[in-house]
Amino acid sequence: MRRVTKIAAAGMASAALMLTTAACGESSTESGGKEKGVGLAFDVGGRDDHSFNESAARGVDKAKDELGVDAKLMTAKNNETEADREQRLSSLAEAGYNPVIGVGFNYGKSIEKVAKQFPDTTFGVVDSVSEGKNIDSMVFSEHEGSYLAGVAAALKSKTGKVGFIGGVNNALIQKFEAGFVQGAQDTKKDIEVFPEYLYPNNDKGFNDPGAAKAKAKGMLDRGIDVIYTAAGQSGAGSIEAIAGKKDTWGIGVDSDQYQQPGLAKYKDSILTSVVKNVDVAVFDLIKSVEDGKPLTGVNAYTLKKDGVSLATSGGFIDDIQPKIDAAKEKIVSGEVKVDEQPKR
Repeated sequence: MRRVTKIAAAGMASAALMLTTAACGESSTESGGKEKGVGLAFDVGGRDDHSFNESAARGVDKAKDELGVDAKLMTAKNNETEADREQRLSSLAEAGYNPVIGVGFNYGKSIEKVAKQFPDTTFGVVDSVSEGKNIDSMVFSEHEGSYLAGVAAALKSKTGKVGFIGGVNNALIQKFEAGFVQGAQDTKKDIEVFPEYLYPNNDKGFNDPGAAKAKAKGMLDRGIDVIYTAAGQSGAGSIEAIAGKKDTWGIGVDSDQYQQPGLAKYKDSILTSVVKNVDVAVFDLIKSVEDGKPLTGVNAYTLKKDGVSLATSGGFIDDIQPKIDAAKEKIVSGEVKVDEQPKR
């Protein structure tokens, strides 16, 4: 195995159980033999969350199409234990899947433990830095992409009030908040930014559209006209509320939510999305295993490396694209350093 140089990184998101099969509503395909392809364990919300998990699933789909690999996909539920996560990962490794990937920071510790038990299997974890010779830690510069979302929000707001909704008040989602607030305030000094969270420390925040819808409605009622939601599947509820009020915008996260079929009826209210290219990271790992040169160590997907980006679908930010491009260049060049923690 080749070792990728480690860099400082921190990440968090969500994850866990439900050893589901296609009969339980999850996609699952298997092929015979020892190495069956990729085994992927989703975060809460499953592949149809229109966001984080969906991005990871696209990486698997690409590998199936281009590399001919097969896959088994499993989904998490709320309030899981370490034992639940370990069981899921172990079952995939025991069945011969390679690589085995956990989508979300909650798999961080479980991956470390299970990877030791299966030294000939390559493991991957999204949004966590996990120690192990056979582990690929995939981390992203969410704060940098969120900075660009803040620029767009400030330029598009007519009321001078923009909002941020985080699913869970943890270190990872705070990165989204920090970048968004800084980008908005660097763009317009008098902009008012209102950050709020659905839950303080419960992963249900990534799987509660009703709570996000209510939170967004409260913001809209206070004159906030652009809302950026970083909350996985919960974000669909926020976008639904925004679509119900004229002259307001939602900003999506992780996937290009304008392009998501499940959100099609709301797409004209989706200003842009902070795209987190989890699909690229997942595909990179699968291909490296297929090539016999598994990625390990910490791999950082930054704005400079197009690991994060701002979607242009719908053409709603075309008029401000030059200013967004200028902001991106300042980050890439190092002229602007984006905060990873909110200044409260």
